[in-house]
Amino acid sequence: MSFVKKAVSALWRFIKGNPVMLAAFAAAAITSFIVPPDKEYIKYFDFKTLTCLFCVLAIVGALRNIRFFYILARRIVHVFKNARLCTLALVYITFIGSMLIANDMALLTFLPLGYFVLSAAHKEKHMAFTFVMQNIAANLGGMLTPFGNPQNLYLYTKFDIPTGEFMRIMAPPFAVAIGLITVCCLFVKPEPMEIPDEPVRLPPARTVIYLLAFALSIIIVFRGIPYWVGLIVIPILLLVMDRRALAGVDYPLLLTFVFFFVFAGNMSRIPAVSRLFSSLLQKNTLIVSVLSCQVISNVPSAILLSQFTGDYPALLVGVNIGGTGTLIASLASLITFREYCYHNPDKKLYYFGVFSAFNFGFLAVLVLFMLLIG
Repeated sequence: MSFVKKAVSALWRFIKGNPVMLAAFAAAAITSFIVPPDKEYIKYFDFKTLTCLFCVLAIVGALRNIRFFYILARRIVHVFKNARLCTLALVYITFIGSMLIANDMALLTFLPLGYFVLSAAHKEKHMAFTFVMQNIAANLGGMLTPFGNPQNLYLYTKFDIPTGEFMRIMAPPFAVAIGLITVCCLFVKPEPMEIPDEPVRLPPARTVIYLLAFALSIIIVFRGIPYWVGLIVIPILLLVMDRRALAGVDYPLLLTFVFFFVFAGNMSRIPAVSRLFSSLLQKNTLIVSVLSCQVISNVPSAILLSQFTGDYPALLVGVNIGGTGTLIASLASLITFREYCYHNPDKKLYYFGVFSAFNFGFLAVLVLFMLLIG
């Protein structure tokens, strides 16, 4: 009986922890009855996107295991002495981190630091605001680089977007996002803060090797090296040096991509659906992609809508700024919500209110700005 209870409990935790992946699986399974599996299915999958995402997640996990990002962040935060500057530092670290290690990994790395800094300094009253701003920073900071958000990596690869053009497309909303985030953080009162020291040293050899492997992953993303090289080198490296990082890769996220590739591919082969989405996207790709994110999240929106439009600049902007708004608009937002509720289980509604106010505010400003300059 205890074994059955443990199995049921483990299954329930898995379901609660991976709702988007399970929804993607359900969508893929249902559409597979409409479009039965055939030889065309293999064309659905973007193997380069899956490989690049796997490589980046694996190496970032190895760097996290040696506390590289934690030590880097602590050194930056330690120089600031008040609540306003510490909040800015935490948010900017997350913002920059999302550009380099992807939005979900930035949050997994820096949200615990935010909790540590605020709780150690007895400034828990700023935690909801700080977590919300870190979440927004992760979603919007990652939009500037092809590997900053998973949907970026997919669209960058699918449409073969030149790197310079990609960054030019995303530069205007990125600049507005920086300004909005900074202004919001300046409203935090500059109350004195002290952060206790904790001596931690990096293992030199591992640090250098992991940074070189991370550089390899980035070169692969930028098409400097064939993607299959990373699929050979990085697993072998981590099997030798850090199997825990290999085991800790966010495989549900990778499976989410796989299932949505099937769902999107099948949807594109249903004539009525194809005509509907093509018609809607012709009217306003930006608005349709933003609204889609609010309902099915930004990653599946990018995969689905890319089957029906060639207007990748508007789609790219839409699925990035569309990551703000509802709690399910971005997978990263669910990570932040889970982390905050873990530390503050009795303040879920308060957090949801703060989250919604700022996210919908950011979304409204960014959409209006893009419509004005478009």
